[in-house]
Amino acid sequence: MFTYQRTYRGPVQAVILDWAGTTVDFGSFAPTAVFLRLFETQGVSITAEEARSGMGLMKKDHLRTILARPSVAQAWKAAHGAFATELDIDYLFENFVPMQIDVLKEYAEPIPGCLDAIEQLRDDSIKIGSTTGYIRAMMDALMPVAKEKGYEPDWIVCPDEVPAGRPAPWMIYQNMIHLNVFPAEAVVKVGDTIVDIEEGLNAGAWTVGLAQTGNLMGMSAEAFDDLSDVEEDLALARVEDQLYRAGAHFVIDGIWDLPDVVSDIEFRLERGEKP
Repeated sequence: MFTYQRTYRGPVQAVILDWAGTTVDFGSFAPTAVFLRLFETQGVSITAEEARSGMGLMKKDHLRTILARPSVAQAWKAAHGAFATELDIDYLFENFVPMQIDVLKEYAEPIPGCLDAIEQLRDDSIKIGSTTGYIRAMMDALMPVAKEKGYEPDWIVCPDEVPAGRPAPWMIYQNMIHLNVFPAEAVVKVGDTIVDIEEGLNAGAWTVGLAQTGNLMGMSAEAFDDLSDVEEDLALARVEDQLYRAGAHFVIDGIWDLPDVVSDIEFRLERGEKP
């Protein structure tokens, strides 16, 4: 008995990019700064590491992830007399949204190499989509400023526009519909968080993780450059390991390396490989 299977051997048609830590906001500081400030208003002190846990998720889910950490849960109980409830999360999120919107324009600078990489991809007729943990109201504040600075994807989908945000694949599927690209093997998902990689895998796309510029590294470009060569290598290896363990097909330092990876993926597709 024999079975037969179709194999896509065409080019990459679209890349789906994350925002903070991937295309803008080197180090992904905008959400971190606001979460720290938000919890301070509630009499709860959290660390930057705690604020970064859950990065990439829809921001209400991000809040749940922070509050689920034992240290934060206990700190909340000490300050409020009980563990946080869904009502508390609703209240925090309502306060978080305007705080995040207020600061997003300060974190809209494209990551070095981003604009050149996008230009190279578009020269190869590759469409540029995007997914994010920011809801639409936040993106409405960020998008115009990023556009002024030279970055504008062809399509943007936010987690409040689909049944669920990351790690569900729905935002990627919506990008594929609006960009008119298929199959999923022709799509490359790029991001700096674990849930970025999970989102891409769940959609059946190729996945590329970013080690230097994103949340898992959590450093500004200047702070990273101040490291010694040995410290840089160790820090990159630590983040690369996390992204590969999450299932990333490729891990690169930053988006500036993406065109070369896309060329590699196209070579693999020509040979009949799948994600």
